[in-house]
Amino acid sequence: MDEHDMKEAAREAAEDKMITDAFQHLLDTYLASRHRKKVDIITKAFNFAKQAHKGVRRLSGEPYIMHPIAVALIACEEMGLGSTSICAALLHDVVEDTDYTVDDIENIFGTKIAQIVDGLTKISGGIFGDKASAQAENFKKLLLTMSDDIRVILIKICDRLHNMRTLVSQPANKQYKIAGETLYIYAPLANRLGLNKIKTELEDLSFKYEHPEEYKAIQDKLASTSEQRDTLFALFTDPIREALDKIGLQYEIKARIKSPYSIWNKMQNKHVTFEEIYDILAVRIIFEPKVREEEINECFNIYVAISRIYKSHPDRLRDWLNHPKANGYQALHVTLMSKQGRWIEVQIRSDHMDEVAEQGFAAHWKYKDGGEYTEDEGELNDWLGTIKEILDDPQPDAMDFLDSIKLNLFASEIFVFTPKGEIKTMPAGCTALDFAFQIHTFLGSHCIGAKVNHKLVPLSHKLSSGDQVEILTSKSQHVQPSWINFVYTAKARAKIQAILRRDNREVQKNGETVLNTWLANNSMELTSSVLDKLCDFHDVKKPEDLFLALGDKKIILGEKDLDELLGKVKKDNTTSGWRRYVPFFHGKRDDEDKDDKNSLKNLFIVGKDFKKKKPVIISEDTINMFIFPACCHPIPGDDILGYIDNKNHIEIHKRACPVASRLKSSYGNRILDAKWDMHKLMYFDAIIEIRGIDRKGMLQDVAEVISSRMNLNIHKVTINSDEGIFDGSIEVKVHDRDEVRDIMENLRRIDDLQEVMQIM
Repeated sequence: MDEHDMKEAAREAAEDKMITDAFQHLLDTYLASRHRKKVDIITKAFNFAKQAHKGVRRLSGEPYIMHPIAVALIACEEMGLGSTSICAALLHDVVEDTDYTVDDIENIFGTKIAQIVDGLTKISGGIFGDKASAQAENFKKLLLTMSDDIRVILIKICDRLHNMRTLVSQPANKQYKIAGETLYIYAPLANRLGLNKIKTELEDLSFKYEHPEEYKAIQDKLASTSEQRDTLFALFTDPIREALDKIGLQYEIKARIKSPYSIWNKMQNKHVTFEEIYDILAVRIIFEPKVREEEINECFNIYVAISRIYKSHPDRLRDWLNHPKANGYQALHVTLMSKQGRWIEVQIRSDHMDEVAEQGFAAHWKYKDGGEYTEDEGELNDWLGTIKEILDDPQPDAMDFLDSIKLNLFASEIFVFTPKGEIKTMPAGCTALDFAFQIHTFLGSHCIGAKVNHKLVPLSHKLSSGDQVEILTSKSQHVQPSWINFVYTAKARAKIQAILRRDNREVQKNGETVLNTWLANNSMELTSSVLDKLCDFHDVKKPEDLFLALGDKKIILGEKDLDELLGKVKKDNTTSGWRRYVPFFHGKRDDEDKDDKNSLKNLFIVGKDFKKKKPVIISEDTINMFIFPACCHPIPGDDILGYIDNKNHIEIHKRACPVASRLKSSYGNRILDAKWDMHKLMYFDAIIEIRGIDRKGMLQDVAEVISSRMNLNIHKVTINSDEGIFDGSIEVKVHDRDEVRDIMENLRRIDDLQEVMQIM
């Protein structure tokens, strides 16, 4: 045996040991759990998966089987799932990546495991058009299966968590796609299922890959301020420990530190600095109740004991004990004023409540090994019921469906009462019409208004927690298209869309007949390219919308349409689409028109040989080759990505842009890595908002900082002053985002200037 063969044999032996050790760790973890021990079937699933994935490696270079083992370990250790879930996790990629079918899995491992594996297997690509979102379709399939067995989605979350933990080996464009998808769908989903720990990790990992510099900056600041927090925690909790010891409780007090992602999110939404966030530290009291049935009362006893030490905030008592959240979360939240003058939130929960808070529904040990449900999962079934209702009327457009589900995932909850005093849990932000659809589709579709707390309100009235709502109906009322604009819940939106689609089908048919007749008269046929051209020309998104407009006679086909289809040059100078409605676009000069056409000609077109893994470089020479949409206004220094649009042009978005979030989670295969290579030669607009105490010379001080000290041009200033307080915005010309940060740093040093916020 030569040296090369010996090295190869040693490497194989080392890998086999690594795989065996990883599987043994999984078994040990499973054997330490409360589940009925079914080691044989787990071992069988492992051997089958190991053989199926033999010789395959991940991008990181490790054997592929390490991934299913890691997913099964997360399912077992972090979610507390049993043998059926562990087997399904070990087998979750077999059907997708090898020649084995779902039938093979069913024959060897039974119907239940096969059903879960089938739900986890992606739809094979190529059956949707370029414009359809395969990701959205996959997610739709996932939820369809999930409504039969929740374990599908739980294992999918385990799979996603391990992919996120090992994301470093992926190219940058894939990182943005996977991180974006995680933030858009999987983190809210984990939150909805009560998997708080996993939700936090998914958010932080997404943040780390999308905004590495910001992530590191927050991590460093958390590390540098940890000593201060430890001192504050000790001073705050010492008197509490004394009080709880007197009661004679078995308890644990933990410090809960806000995650980097939630800190960054707050900084973005509230336009504040790290130093201005005061709720980074929270305190968690976890106790063992003396009598399990009395644990809610014991929570309140602890609250009474600690509120004798510290004054509580009157508006910040959150009782999740008597009204648990929809994901099963129970706790009592109270905000207390520390002796150091800081508000600190204290979360009081029993050991069982803590387990549910961290592991969600999985902590209820709901699944017996036979696969049947136990009875303690009313909330989860209610939520699955909502999803089933939306799935009963599957929308033709998977993206609309995705958005509908998304609404339900993110929402925090309020409690609303019926006229008879029954309590209903609704998402915060819902309207009277949402409430009507929640009770019954008939009630919603014939709703004309509501009485909230005995006062008459319109359909669009937003409900608050504690409202008593009575729905008013009329048989003559019908669903209106405008309702879509103000309903909030996924259920109401899906029902309204379904009713409107039913009403529109006839009109669409007529529209299609009109188009076919017109095309036939002009010796043309209805093809997808004809449809695309007409949709672009009339600025409509989908063919269905075009048929509807033709059926309603909102669009009348004529010569201009014919010229567009035949590619003839327009005789007149009028512009199509949105520009017709903008006054200053009328009557363009010829030279301006030429410039416009030239700029379109200069745009980069993605060809077949284009390498998606390579980053798109934006420099002074190439900047005009890309589209910069108005949704997020990226400037040099921003974390950015590219997106290949339907015309094969490249759009540049900020990675944190809401539009980009939707694109990452729906059209991930079109996402590109993009990098700046600018040399402070070009200027870009940036808007900074300022607030503070009005005084003489304030504007002069602001101008001094920007114009004299930093030598930058102020483009526009708007200042309003009222009762000694002023607020305003400054539009400046900058080279990059670093200059914006420098301006803000310098502005914060001005006396009486209280707030400085970056808007664009």
